[in-house]
Amino acid sequence: MLKYRVITALILIPIVIAALFLLPPLGFAIVTLAVCMLAAWEWGPLAGFSSPSQRIWGALLCGLVLVLMLWAIPAYNRSIHLTVIALPLWAAVVWWLLALVLVLFYPSSAAWWKHSRLLKALFGVVTIIPFFWGMFALRLHGYEQDPHQGAWWLLYVMLLVWGADSGAYVFGKMFGKNKLAPKVSPGKTWEGLIGGLLTAALISWLFSRYAPLTVVPSSLLICTVIAALASVLGDLTESMFKREAGIKDSGNLIPGHGGILDRIDSLTAAVPVFACLMLLVFY
Repeated sequence: MLKYRVITALILIPIVIAALFLLPPLGFAIVTLAVCMLAAWEWGPLAGFSSPSQRIWGALLCGLVLVLMLWAIPAYNRSIHLTVIALPLWAAVVWWLLALVLVLFYPSSAAWWKHSRLLKALFGVVTIIPFFWGMFALRLHGYEQDPHQGAWWLLYVMLLVWGADSGAYVFGKMFGKNKLAPKVSPGKTWEGLIGGLLTAALISWLFSRYAPLTVVPSSLLICTVIAALASVLGDLTESMFKREAGIKDSGNLIPGHGGILDRIDSLTAAVPVFACLMLLVFY
């Protein structure tokens, strides 16, 4: 299994980086939309929609909503402050604060949502739609001045999430004793969380020093710590929904890694939260 994970990662990482820097905004939006539709397909069983037809309709509906929202953006104005972009980002902040409460009080918190397919589908909407707009907003940030500026920001968030996850894994294996959320994800520890945050802080320092980006270090640090914490919450939240649905992996599209949701669960929280803080609060 580890061999497949490493091989797949070595193939996917260069593809992702190439997509960030080489695709034009429209091409990037289409690729991200396709990822979101696949994530919506995989969310179906988590919400109680297990039949192929239900999952297909869910994916198509997700794609239609995103296309209509993209259509509503004026060609001459792609400001982050447009309602169609800003509203999903703020919705993400509210949703992930609610998700924190759900995770902290699980399994008792599941009593009021586990029997409602509509409510679980809504949780999927506020997970996937803001993720798309966080990706889109960061990619287009400063595009007129430098077409690659937004790509650097997205690469930063991705490295932050991957680094925090790797740091948490290593520190958890070496020092982990105190469980972080045993009823949701027994493998995660407080020691791993601290290790992940330290790794994220190192990445933040390296990026602020060597990457071609201009940002106030204190603002970057705040956004980085909150985004790193959000990434852990994203992982825990998907684990909670999978546990409630009796599912180990969200899918099997990626050899050795499970499904799309299994790979982007941390990003679905970190990307829109980081975009909201960096572009709407501190910028």
